[in-house]
Amino acid sequence: MSAIEPPVVGDTTVDHSADIAAIEKIIGNVETAYNTNDAALMTADFTANAMVVNAVGALTTGRDALLEANRHGLAGFLKDEYVRYEITDITFLRPDVAFAHKVAGATTADGELIDIDHAMIALYVLVKEDGRWWTAARQNTLIPHS
Repeated sequence: MSAIEPPVVGDTTVDHSADIAAIEKIIGNVETAYNTNDAALMTADFTANAMVVNAVGALTTGRDALLEANRHGLAGFLKDEYVRYEITDITFLRPDVAFAHKVAGATTADGELIDIDHAMIALYVLVKEDGRWWTAARQNTLIPHS
């Protein structure tokens, strides 16, 4: 029996320049929303049935539940927290499916980095529907430091 080579999955059928800009904007919206306590903006680019795992492992399913969780967090324990995101990669699996990673570090209210190293990494799964990109899933993971 011969071994089947696994495929390298990556779409190169179209120019993704505009798609990359749209995905960067989505992640930028989350950063802006976090820093301004804007739950509506933080939720705006998620699909109706989106799934999000937060940094402590809690799963939230559905945009309405996500909006409520964002309202609760941004008005509560995240109210006086600030962050800076860096997108580390965007990969297109198909012309209309992508994933992206971002790393995050805590900042002061003025945007000065507090963290020497990144505090969190997140994986976004994005889909393009009717010409618009949406976040279908996001997984946040704290980065342990010794």
